[in-house]
Amino acid sequence: MGIMPQAIIEKSVIFSKEKMSSLHASHGWDHVHRVVNLAERISLTEPHADPFIVKVAALLHDIARPDEALSGGSVCHAELGSTIARDFLLSCGLDKSAADHIAQCILTHRFRKHRTPETIEARILYDADKLDSIGAVGIGRAFLFSGEVGAKLHDPDADHDKTRAYSEDDTAFREYTVKLRFVKDRMLTAEGKKIAEERDRFMELFFRRIDDEVRGRL
Repeated sequence: MGIMPQAIIEKSVIFSKEKMSSLHASHGWDHVHRVVNLAERISLTEPHADPFIVKVAALLHDIARPDEALSGGSVCHAELGSTIARDFLLSCGLDKSAADHIAQCILTHRFRKHRTPETIEARILYDADKLDSIGAVGIGRAFLFSGEVGAKLHDPDADHDKTRAYSEDDTAFREYTVKLRFVKDRMLTAEGKKIAEERDRFMELFFRRIDDEVRGRL
């Protein structure tokens, strides 16, 4: 590779932290750290995966989030992030093949983009990123985000087909209804599916409970 993998990993940690320092907590460095841990866990169950590619891709997967936020969503953080990551890794001395592979993992990690992760490393990153949006952590992140955009705690009478994202209607319950409950069905690895099933069960119980409590049923 021309440079020791550990040196690339250390540089990637520093670069990612610097790039993401302006983000709100729901999408900040803590999220990246958890995704790295999940990706490494899934990698242990996939003997053909390259752990170096997986870890660096996880570290750098959201480096363009601030650019997306500043653009109001017109910039895709996966697209821009893949380009930034490739240039950064090449500047660090990583060979082009590995840099391209990591960039492709980042390009295909986004939930809303219809790009299919083709390599096992890309599938691992995809699953790890999605897993951090569900379960107890996913619930916490959903409420963090709803607070960041000024949303209500919960509106039991809301028609989510008529509510808007990034508004006071964008509650954690809305996020669960329109997105999070479908995540488990989109996992691409066996370990990812296993983790997602358990996290989804917990999340379903929680949101059913908060709806009952807000309505005064419990």
